[in-house]
This record gives sequence, structure tokens and C-alpha cells, in this order.
Amino acid sequence: MVLVPGLLWRRGAVSRGVGAGLAAGVFFGAFVLVESGSWAGALVVLVVLSVFYGIRVARRMDRLWPAGRALDAADRAAVVRATRRGEAVGDPRLVSSVAGYADALRRAAEEDRLRRPVVLLVTGCAVLLAVYDTLRGSTGETVVSWLVVVLFLADLVRWPRARARLLARAARAEAAARPAAGGPGG
Repeated sequence: MVLVPGLLWRRGAVSRGVGAGLAAGVFFGAFVLVESGSWAGALVVLVVLSVFYGIRVARRMDRLWPAGRALDAADRAAVVRATRRGEAVGDPRLVSSVAGYADALRRAAEEDRLRRPVVLLVTGCAVLLAVYDTLRGSTGETVVSWLVVVLFLADLVRWPRARARLLARAARAEAAARPAAGGPGG
């Protein structure tokens, strides 16, 4: 939910799932292709990951922000864009939706924060595998293994700051929406 770009919110639940699933499937399918040289393996990863990750993302998005289903595509995208940018939403009808989406972002970030120890453990395993592949594996295995390590390290280092900035912008958008809704401070 936190990583899903505003562009996907313009679509329906199925299209959002397909978009997110395909992005993950293509990305990791390419890793399999480089690592193993197997088009069949890459295709399996593409199909399986696209389906399962796409379903998971779509369901999580709907679970965390169920009110988003009631909005049409353009309104949903406007709420997401304004909230992620930390701006007031232009349409007074959408003011309450900004607070709902900001709350959904906070809940998603909290759920993700609870998974950080798992990411740390997997990063350690990825480093061990990369060292092993460097010593014993093929060039493709070595390249992919170190790319995975870089991705996990980037996630551990960069993501907490990016998440904090996103949540701060969402709080600004929510605060800007309160006076327009006649809430506290307005």
C-alpha cells in the first residue's frame, strides 16, 4: 500500500492487482533469467509471482482503505496524489477521504515496521548466499546475488526515511483537509 504509486489507484481493484503483480513478476523473472539463463524458469516466476503478489496487493489495498472502493477512479487518484504530496485536495467532497487514506498509510507503515526483523534476517542470508555464489557460482549467480543484497540493503537504509517523509506529507495533507471539513482548527 505504501509502495503502490498513485497511478495504480486510478484503476479498479483487478487492474491494480495486475499492475502491481506484473511489475513484481517481470522484475523478479528478469533476476531468474540472468541467474539461471532459463526462460522457462523466468516465465514461471513471472506468472506465479504476478498472480499471487497481484492478488495480495489488491486485497491489502482494499482492506486498508475500504472507502477507496466507493470513489470513482479520478477521485481516488486525486485523494492519493494530494495525500502523498502533502497538499490539500482541491475538491471539498474528497476532504474526508484524505483522512481515510492517510490513516491507511499509517496502518500499512505500522504493519511493514513489524516485518523489519524478517527483512534484516533475509538480508543476512542474502549476504551469505552472495559470498557463496562469488566463491562457487557462475557469473550470473554472483551478479544476481549481489544485486539482491544491494536491494535489501537499500530497503533497510533508505526505506525508513522515505516512509517517514511520506507519512509526514500525509499528516500535512490531513491537517490541511481538517479546516475544510470543519474539524478541529477550522
